[in-house]
Amino acid sequence: MAKLYVVPTPVGNLEDMTFRAISVLREVDCILAEDTRTSGILLKHFDIHTRMQSHHKFNEHQTIEGIVSRIEGGENIALISDAGTPAISDPGFLLVRECRRRDVTVECLPGATAFVPALVASGLPNEKFCFEGFLPQKKGRATRLTELAEEPRTIVFYESPFRLLKTLIQFKETFGGERAASVSREISKIHEETVRGTIDELITHFSEHEPKGEIVVIIAGAPDKPKRKKRKSTLKAIPIYKFNFNDYEKGYYSCYRSISFNDWLYEPIDRSKETSSRK
Repeated sequence: MAKLYVVPTPVGNLEDMTFRAISVLREVDCILAEDTRTSGILLKHFDIHTRMQSHHKFNEHQTIEGIVSRIEGGENIALISDAGTPAISDPGFLLVRECRRRDVTVECLPGATAFVPALVASGLPNEKFCFEGFLPQKKGRATRLTELAEEPRTIVFYESPFRLLKTLIQFKETFGGERAASVSREISKIHEETVRGTIDELITHFSEHEPKGEIVVIIAGAPDKPKRKKRKSTLKAIPIYKFNFNDYEKGYYSCYRSISFNDWLYEPIDRSKETSSRK
């Protein structure tokens, strides 16, 4: 049965390409590439001659139907992005979803993705984390940041080097300048760098050093709020004396005096529970 293969490609260093990825790309009938020019360099390096077809965010809505029909017709197709794993902040999700909807087999190979090495290298807690990818550029950006202000897990963002400084300033306004963070760039490349510190320190650093390359920003989760101990109330109502009377609407009442309030408290008495021996 024909399949859709989701194939990760290196995020920088070509030596990160897996043997299995090379084998699949050589054997499939067609490779869907985010940018055929960029991917062409990769394929040439590994002597892969499979024909390519453009598949990117500007045409994926129009091409999905035809691609899935081709797989149903027996054609094996591989999906790659410019770098990393397709469908992670890259085109691919819509195609995979349509394949699942039509019971077409999807096989995703393990491989490179930028945020995992950045998260590990940050030194921030990574047993639980929240992946945000690229924040909305305009509409919804402030709202999303407000929602993340109290997020207790470590948060992962992708960002452009041209917007990094502005984004860090927004992070300071949302998370506070003392929140721990790290910025990784050029992952797996010659000039790979990870800068760690508070958000204030990162703003200072990148104000003096222009960032270049693909950026991954890691922000520590919100600190735990100190738990407030519940104070046991010392207010008690204790009976000073108790008496019965038949005065108001022929009701029977108990009379108490509060230890905390200088007033009298009255409550009905259930006469049915009284014993016949009551004096």
